[in-house]
Amino acid sequence: MTVLLLVSGFALLIVGAEGLVRGASRLAGAAGISPLVIGLTVVAYGTSAPELAISLLSAVRGSADLAVGNVVGSNIFNVLFILGLAALIAPLVVKQQIVRLDVPVMIVVSLVVWALAGDGGIGRLEGLLLVAGAVAYTVFLIRGSRRETKEVREEYDREFGAAARPSGRRIGKDVLIALVGLVLLVAGAQALVTAAVDVARRLGVSELVIGLTIVAAGTSLPEVATSVLATIRGERDIAVGNIVGSNIFNLLTVLGGTAALSPAGVAVSGAALRFDIPVMVAVSVACLPIVFTGSRISRWEGALFFGYWLAYTAFVVLAATRHEALDALRTGLVWFALPLTTVTLAVVSVRAVVERRRR
Repeated sequence: MTVLLLVSGFALLIVGAEGLVRGASRLAGAAGISPLVIGLTVVAYGTSAPELAISLLSAVRGSADLAVGNVVGSNIFNVLFILGLAALIAPLVVKQQIVRLDVPVMIVVSLVVWALAGDGGIGRLEGLLLVAGAVAYTVFLIRGSRRETKEVREEYDREFGAAARPSGRRIGKDVLIALVGLVLLVAGAQALVTAAVDVARRLGVSELVIGLTIVAAGTSLPEVATSVLATIRGERDIAVGNIVGSNIFNLLTVLGGTAALSPAGVAVSGAALRFDIPVMVAVSVACLPIVFTGSRISRWEGALFFGYWLAYTAFVVLAATRHEALDALRTGLVWFALPLTTVTLAVVSVRAVVERRRR
């Protein structure tokens, strides 16, 4: 029964998110909003809707670890798994200027959340500050979109372009699609939270672990679909922008909104503060080479990201089950994989900067 509830929860979340994004995007287009702005805001918010639904419901039900694990795990999953998978399909060359600015913003926001959570939780006032940051960031996106190149605008036109002068019937249908999507989203969240808590109890692991792994991967499926399909279609700006924008919205809107709406804010466990949130920050910093290497994510970098997601997931599961292989994995990561990756990315970044100065 629990497995059925888990699967149905995921299904309702994905279908609901798709309906909400599709309906809202068409309504925004009918209101005269450009496809570029729709892609940067409506779609980015929409693909983060599952995380918002899960985190809000988890916090209300007293499952703070599940709420925090969902956001932190989703951000790690988005960069390491989705961006890595997309780059493996095709090297990602980003022309969109705003994405280059978004990467530093993602890093700063991650550091701010880490600092706010340092005392063991994020209070209602701190949550409101994060939500205010989301509003400011959205305004920044809209203003920045006016400076984008014609090529980038055409890319978003192809993906999100809406029919001119939609009929009243068409608008009514889009409203209905968005509302049905919202209802399915809420229903899916309720089913998924109930199932996730039950799974954690049955397996004897914390809700944080379930949130970081199963729930995080499931709620990130809309981002998987958006980024992978965009990569296959050659729309690399959308693939990368969706991931970076979604991570920023997760922290500012999902975590901030959850803290602001919860009577006691959101408690953050010591385990998340010691390991998972620092990993999230490190993963954000790992995106910096996108800025310095000609805004390009090559296949080998994608393979590196994907490999680290496998290692992170294995570490979380082994630590939760206290498996004997944990020490060997920790040693390999600390003394081999991480130093080698740091040196490699540093060399690549320096070489790119030197080549740019020679031009």
